[in-house]
Amino acid sequence: MKIKEIVDALERFAPLPLQDGFDNAGLQIGLTDAEVTGALLCLDVTEAVLDEAIARGFNLVVSHHPLIFKGCKSITGKNYVERCILKAIRNDIVVYSAHTNLDNVQGGVNYKIAEKIGLVNVRILEPQENQLVKLVTFTPDAYAGQVREALFNAGCGRVGNYDACSYNTKGMGTFRAQEGTHPFCGKIGEEHAESEVRIETILPAYRKAEAIRALLHVHPYEEPAFDVYPVQNAWTQAGSGIIGELEAEEKEEDFLKRIKRIFDVGCLRHNQVRQRPIKTVALCGGAGAFLIPSAIRQHADVFITGEIKYHDYFGYDSEILLAEIGHYESEQYTKEIFYQLIRDLFPTLAVEQTTVNTNPINYL
Repeated sequence: MKIKEIVDALERFAPLPLQDGFDNAGLQIGLTDAEVTGALLCLDVTEAVLDEAIARGFNLVVSHHPLIFKGCKSITGKNYVERCILKAIRNDIVVYSAHTNLDNVQGGVNYKIAEKIGLVNVRILEPQENQLVKLVTFTPDAYAGQVREALFNAGCGRVGNYDACSYNTKGMGTFRAQEGTHPFCGKIGEEHAESEVRIETILPAYRKAEAIRALLHVHPYEEPAFDVYPVQNAWTQAGSGIIGELEAEEKEEDFLKRIKRIFDVGCLRHNQVRQRPIKTVALCGGAGAFLIPSAIRQHADVFITGEIKYHDYFGYDSEILLAEIGHYESEQYTKEIFYQLIRDLFPTLAVEQTTVNTNPINYL
């Protein structure tokens, strides 16, 4: 089994085009054609994590946070990033990171946090925008089902919690085949009219090439006609943060104590407790304070994230309970996502979660 197979599986689950513009998710170090000897899973790549991989004989490290986030103008070992790069290369270790693409995807980091808390009716808090396109094509009546199926298998037709979505209109198509063509129907040099179905379906923009390949492969015409239009709809299958509900209301202090226990938080910071019931919960792993306004607009009772700046606490006491649990603490269970995904697809592969606590923050 090659490392490339593991990387492909990770990117099918959390496609790289879903990452935020500032990010550097993906392959960090190494060649993926090598045979995989084992995978070590972590939140952060540190020298201690690489030492653990070396000791176990593993040549793949999968992390949430990218090791290489900013450009390196030299590799001399002057900081931990450069030392990790040198150590990984010397020991033929491949480093791969799934960061904001794993944050933004359904079933990713924020869904894992929601699972730990016990939320139901979970949905994206701030869906991505300008990420969808509409594909329109025209096919003979008898082939419409076959073409639709190919498009759905290529990632088309997802609207909210529905799949296989399309709109179909019957009409009459006309064409005249020129010399040198091989028309599916009609004769060369004669105008032909064919009863056709216009198929419209929606898809993520990053899957456009895949969908067009599928269309061209299955369509009976020698030169199928199709159009692609930009769509401004919000994409509810991907985006920042999530929102959901508790099965039963909890008191504020009881809820905060439970969160502190679940995530093993050394110091849970929050704004003023006002004795309101907690039912609707919004959250975002890592540095998610930018989503506080979205949580308020959607009437969340509490917003949980890893980092909130001092001034971000002001002015929200009467609107929402804010809970800051620490960046590492909020994302620590990301390793479980990697583990389940790799274990399910590659049951014979040696895969382990790191025993190294990479949290750089300590509590006195």
